[in-house]
Amino acid sequence: MNKLSLVIVATGLMALAACNKQTPAENAVDNTAAALENQADALENAADAATNEATESALENAADAVENQADAVKDSK
Repeated sequence: MNKLSLVIVATGLMALAACNKQTPAENAVDNTAAALENQADALENAADAATNEATESALENAADAVENQADAVKDSK
């Protein structure tokens, strides 16, 4: 049942997305935000693999900063 619900929700979201055409500028903003989020995820993964607390803390702080940048990009729409 959960898989069926997921498929139904995904189908609905795809239909909604097809109705809402974005401008090239909006696409660029979305792509930039997604790239920043990916960078933040990579930093968080590196923090998880860090061998000492100082490195882990620095990487987590960097990840937070990049996430804040992603949020700022999203808000600029």
